[in-house]
Amino acid sequence: MPEQVVRFTTARGRSVAWGSAGSGPPLVIGGWWCSHLEVDWRNPLARRFFEMLAGRFTLVRYDRPGTGMSDRSGMPITSLDDELATLGAVVDAAGGRVSLLGASSGCCVAAVYAAAHPDRVDRLVLYGSYARGADIADPAARASVLSVVSSHWGVGSRLLADLFIPTGTTAERDEFVRFQRESATPEGAAASLAAVYDFDVRDHLGAITAPTLVVHRRADRAIPFALGRDVASRVPGAGFVALEGVDHLPWRGDAQSVANTVLTFCDDGQPVVARPVEVAGLSDRELEVLRLVAGGLSDQEIATRLVLSVHTVHRHVANIRQKLGLPSRTAAAAHAVRAGLI
Repeated sequence: MPEQVVRFTTARGRSVAWGSAGSGPPLVIGGWWCSHLEVDWRNPLARRFFEMLAGRFTLVRYDRPGTGMSDRSGMPITSLDDELATLGAVVDAAGGRVSLLGASSGCCVAAVYAAAHPDRVDRLVLYGSYARGADIADPAARASVLSVVSSHWGVGSRLLADLFIPTGTTAERDEFVRFQRESATPEGAAASLAAVYDFDVRDHLGAITAPTLVVHRRADRAIPFALGRDVASRVPGAGFVALEGVDHLPWRGDAQSVANTVLTFCDDGQPVVARPVEVAGLSDRELEVLRLVAGGLSDQEIATRLVLSVHTVHRHVANIRQKLGLPSRTAAAAHAVRAGLI
């Protein structure tokens, strides 16, 4: 298995730790609000995910100044300009053109970098993404989380563990709590999280020219699924892949599906079968029903075709309308046509 080598570079006068593993063209993962190169590498689930990517790429990761193994003498960087300077320094250190995998708040940084530096980015994958941090939760919920994190990092880190790894065992959540507290100080964690909520990159997404794939788990507890679909709709020509699962961290749950999706898209330009953004939230069965609705079939005819009860078909149609925010069956049929389903 590939081993990680940690090196250091400098961005705006601060030391930045970056690690590489594997061989091949560089794939840079950037911008986690809370990270630690060594602690992450010791996590069996995280390391297995990294090793899957490093099997075909030189996987590059880094800690933002103020976190992990990078310069901890000051507060974590929080401005988008500083984030971009840090990512730029790591890309320069990695050398040549790179593919970027932005995850969570790192998606904002990776997307803006790709828009500003098309000559440096071959492909862009955005996992668990959002365009505007204010959309992650309502103002009261955001204020509550920030208050807990800043006033009691122990309780705050456990609250975030519940959001990021809802399927984790007690031992796994305890480990994630320790990881967060090793990665950043209480003040630094609160400042970094506030920056996550402050990011707004909507005006940059339309300028991305690199081939882009947006990947999101349907029941992500930390970043709502609809926000990922919104990002895909704003990036010209972007594909969208909806995966099952509730965990926000890509190495938890069905990590193999996340890794396979990234590898297939980034490796030699192979295409990924992605649903149109307009219907990305539908299940396979709902998609099948919607195609038949768009084809003019009644509920009874669809039931006969799919060997279902009429009641089941009616429920599917109702769920489709609710998920897509459509007022009628006719609107659903028109939506399907616009999405290219028939």
